[in-house]
Formats: sequence, C-alpha cells, structure tokens
Amino acid sequence: MKNDPEAIGRFVADDWIIIDADGGIVDKARFLGVIKSLVLTHELMETDDIRVRVYGDSAVVTGLARSKGKFMQQEFASSERATDVFVKRDGRWQCVLTQLTRFSKG
Repeated sequence: MKNDPEAIGRFVADDWIIIDADGGIVDKARFLGVIKSLVLTHELMETDDIRVRVYGDSAVVTGLARSKGKFMQQEFASSERATDVFVKRDGRWQCVLTQLTRFSKG
C-alpha cells in the first residue's frame, strides 16, 4: 500500500511478469514504472484464503485479492483470484509470475 516501487521490486524477479485479469502481460519494468509515476496508486490491498504449496525450490501461492485505488485518475475496486509462482534463488524467494482472474463474488 505504500506504492513503493523499490520495495516491490525486491520481491519480484527481474524476469517477472503479471498476466492481468484481462489477459494482458505486464513486465516488471512497466509495472514499477507505473507505480513510480503515480499513474497507479493503491489505498487498499488485502488477500484472504491464502494457500501455499512448496515444491523444492518452487512454490505456488493462491489467494483472494481485493484492491482499491486509482489508475490514470480513475477510481477502481477489484476482486481477483491471484496465483503467484515463486522460485528460491540465492537463498531468497522471488515471484516470477503473477496470474490474476477477476470475478464477482455472488
């Protein structure tokens, strides 16, 4: 929620990509650039129903993510299932892929 691109950058690998809920692909540089430029800001980010599965030096994390903020001066709120793939490199975990699936909770 601090919208800190340097802090976010430490948790994702250089080759990280995010596949957004519309099927678009965003790489690390573009995502962090949007955060740094303040085009995208978050006032709420929370995750529930977190499940972690570890397979040696890889892990899959799923959860129900809710966020609220502004993108290009337009307010948004979303609920998405998030799947993150982590790899342990040089003794630390880094996210290499994020996949978001939007849904309406009914």
